[in-house]
This record gives sequence, C-alpha cells and structure tokens, in this order.
Amino acid sequence: MRFHSVTFDLDGTLLDTIADLAEACRLMLAEIGEPPRTQEEVHSFVGKGMAVLVERCLTRERAPSAERLAVAIESFKRHYTAVNGHHTRIYPGVLEGLDAWRNGGLRMGVVTNKPAMFTEALLERMGLAGYFDVVVSGDTTAHKKPHPEPILYACRQFGVEAPRNLHIGDSKNDIEAARAAGCAAYCVPYGYNEGEPVDSAECDALVSDLLAAYRLALTFQDLKHK
Repeated sequence: MRFHSVTFDLDGTLLDTIADLAEACRLMLAEIGEPPRTQEEVHSFVGKGMAVLVERCLTRERAPSAERLAVAIESFKRHYTAVNGHHTRIYPGVLEGLDAWRNGGLRMGVVTNKPAMFTEALLERMGLAGYFDVVVSGDTTAHKKPHPEPILYACRQFGVEAPRNLHIGDSKNDIEAARAAGCAAYCVPYGYNEGEPVDSAECDALVSDLLAAYRLALTFQDLKHK
C-alpha cells in the first residue's frame, strides 16, 4: 500500500455524536434564556469546532456579542462534559475498518475540531482510544480544519511525509485540509457536512465505510498523488 499512515475525522466519521451535542446545546440555550434549536439545526451547525457551533446556535437576526458568546461557551462546556458519550454510537463498519487498518500496519490518528477536553474522554468512553498513535484536537494546533496544520502535525508525529498519509472524513473541511496538506482524501457519505454533502468529484474516493476505504486503498492508485 502506498499509504504509511491514515488520519480520521471524529464526529460524523467514526462516531455519531449528534444526540449528545444537541442535548448540550438544548441545556445551554435553556440556561441562558435563548429559544431552543432542533437536532436537525444542530446537525447542520457542526463542523468547525465548539465555538462556531455555539455561535451558530445563538445567531438569529444577528450574531451574539462577544460577552454573550463567552457565557454561552462556558455553559456548553459544562453541559457537554456531563453528557459527552451518553448517546454517542459508533457508525457501522468503523470497528471492522479500524481493525483492518491496524492489521495492515499503518500508523493511525484522529484529527478533529473537537476540543481535547472532550475528544480524549470520548475516545476512551467509546473504547476507541487504543487504536490511535496520535490524537489532534481542535486546540492542539493554532488552526483547525480546513487549515492543513492539524493533519501536518499528525504527519510529523507519525514521522510520515504528508503524501504518504490518507485522510478520511465526512465534509469539505476534511477535503480542503487534506488537499492543502498534500494528502489524499477519502470521504464517507454519512455524517456532518454543514448542509453541503460531499461529492465524489471533490475527493479521491467516496466510500461507504471505513472497511471499504481500506479495501480500496489496497488497490486504488490516484495519478494526482503518485
């Protein structure tokens, strides 16, 4: 296989976390006296990290003030800490896929925009932490996806050149980050994409799940990345 390492997005790729995120948003909005958001709305708000999620929940006719946003973020942190992982589920094909990638001898990592205080606890709670050599959270580097730095940071930790890393995600944020880092990008069609479903023309491959991604990577050769 031409890949020596693989990085995975977390929310919407490995784990379906929307029920917990929506509940934390509901509790936060109730606490600060704001009207509720539906789970479908929260689903469309996920993708660029916690602060953007909270800001999108508060934004209606206009964006919240910096002070109001800061209060809401602290409220969300408390509530999400309490519910993180309670209703989260592992997507079909993830465990089988992770086993295949690990058995293939690749270095494996998570690259997510979720803050580290939630990421590591969630991976432990869901029994996934042992799969990964590197975990890059939304506050590990100065930039979040779609900036390339989180993926490049993971590659440096692996000791792998970026063109030898494959990134798998569920949104344009993942595609743009991988492209800018010089990595191949596979995408899954489920997950959270900020209302913009990924298109097969935008990534190196659109795969049904992580096991399908592994099987494809064994044989797929993309001339753009040779």
